[in-house]
Amino acid sequence: MSIRMDTSCGVLLRELQHIWDEMGESEAEKDQMLVELERECLEVYRRKVAEASNAKARLHQSLAAKEAELAALVAAVGDLDLHSLPERRPSSLKEQLALVTPLLEDLRMKREERVKQFGDIKAQIEKISGELSGYTDLNDKNAVTVDEHDLSLRKLNEYQLHLQSLQKEKSDRLHRVLESVNEVHCLCALLGVDFGETVSEVHPSLHEAGNTQCKNISNDTLVGLAQSIEKLKMEKKARIQKLKDIASSLFELWNLMDTPEEEMMPFGRTTDILGSSESDIKDPGILSSEIIKQASEEVERLSKLKASRMKELVLKRRLELEEICRKAHLEPDMSTAPEKSIALIDSGIVDPSELLANIEAQIVKAKEEALSRKEIMDRIDKWLAACEEEKWLEDYNQDENRYSAGRGAHLSLKRAEKARISVTKIPAMVDNLMHRTRAWKEERDEYFLFDGVRLASILEDYVITRQQKEEERKRYRDQKKIQDLLLTEKEAIYGSKPSPKRTNGSKSNGIRAHGSSTPTPRRLSVGSAASEMMTPRSLSGRQNGLFREPRRMTATPLNFVALMKEDTMSVSSMCASESVSPPSTCS
Repeated sequence: MSIRMDTSCGVLLRELQHIWDEMGESEAEKDQMLVELERECLEVYRRKVAEASNAKARLHQSLAAKEAELAALVAAVGDLDLHSLPERRPSSLKEQLALVTPLLEDLRMKREERVKQFGDIKAQIEKISGELSGYTDLNDKNAVTVDEHDLSLRKLNEYQLHLQSLQKEKSDRLHRVLESVNEVHCLCALLGVDFGETVSEVHPSLHEAGNTQCKNISNDTLVGLAQSIEKLKMEKKARIQKLKDIASSLFELWNLMDTPEEEMMPFGRTTDILGSSESDIKDPGILSSEIIKQASEEVERLSKLKASRMKELVLKRRLELEEICRKAHLEPDMSTAPEKSIALIDSGIVDPSELLANIEAQIVKAKEEALSRKEIMDRIDKWLAACEEEKWLEDYNQDENRYSAGRGAHLSLKRAEKARISVTKIPAMVDNLMHRTRAWKEERDEYFLFDGVRLASILEDYVITRQQKEEERKRYRDQKKIQDLLLTEKEAIYGSKPSPKRTNGSKSNGIRAHGSSTPTPRRLSVGSAASEMMTPRSLSGRQNGLFREPRRMTATPLNFVALMKEDTMSVSSMCASESVSPPSTCS
């Protein structure tokens, strides 16, 4: 290039000298003009050198700035390492700039992306944090500041983990809030309380329909919902207890006044809670104030009606007491007898409610007493049933047609067989009853009474009477043997005469056809007068006057003996009418 310049300058210089020669310029002028020309060339070179130096400085400055920015971006983004860049070779400044500029542009774009990512994540973090703290108005994305000095993936991962934890906490909070809101809704429906008003007191967003993400999930909201739920549960428990008390009063009044089912049907939902646990009561509105008010008004109405029918109720409950005592063979308390109760109510001496409560207490006591006596009473019933079978068996044995081939004869034979088995068990039954009666006395230090009579005395008298009957039967059999022997001797002395064919009636009269034989005495049975007095059934009601008997007599051994004597005298009179010596019991 320098050779070309020299050639160009020489050609121009020769051409200039040729022109000067033709012009006739002097040598001095030529030299002066060459000096000026040289000075002007130097000025141009100096200017160009200065310009080139300035351009070089700017290139150095630009390269240094870009390298500094590159280093800062690498430090901020954290994805590149200066040592990982291409190894710098000795080259021009422009080549170095060309090498750094693309890397710098890439890092700038990556920085912008990172700034945007950090901004989005921080905006979400601040928004969720505000929702958790209750300040949901601090969610303006433009107000989010990002620290551009640290945009590394490590920092981004930290923000993402923090965001995930906040999102999980938000989801848990939202789930808890929705569960609490649902529980409040159920309780409000059960109690008949306005749901919207209840939850709005905690936070207005809880009543807003639509997106559940708009619900307030702060700690204050959770605490407020928990307090509302606890308050509603306490109110529910109080109303359940109140409604149960009202339902119990309704049942009591209905039972007292025999209320028809038509009047009870409207309160079916109210009375159903008596047999339900607190967790089972879920019908909407069942615990509302209106339901409780209606039930209370019904109780008040029935209470007023009860006051007007108190005398009738007292007599009704007294009859119920007497029925319980009758079935259990107990003596009812005479302090509340019907005549006395009516007199007390009419005189105004006693409050009818107190009298009714007294009778109710007596009913409860009578039921408890009947329950404690059940075991012995069951055995008494079995004993009485066996005695009835014994009476039937004796009547059956006296029936002359019992072996006839009539209809139902085989059934009577079967029953007679069962009756004989039952009769054989009577002594064991009596012994067992006496043992249990003594145990009752030792355990409770009181006698077991049957309609006011000591059961032990009844059993003892029964045993004595039964023994007397057995002795009576034995003496009769012995007397019969003697009479048969006398008859045989008489026939041997005077001879026998033929007798007509015996009929069924002659069998029952023994040997009455001869005119001198003793008739069969009347057999004592459980159904006779004596046996009637031997069982508790024959003695029931003799003390309280509830069950009248034609013959009133205290169940003592002496009375049983007197009855036996009456039966013996009747046998003696029968013997005398036949002109035959009576049995030994007739004497």
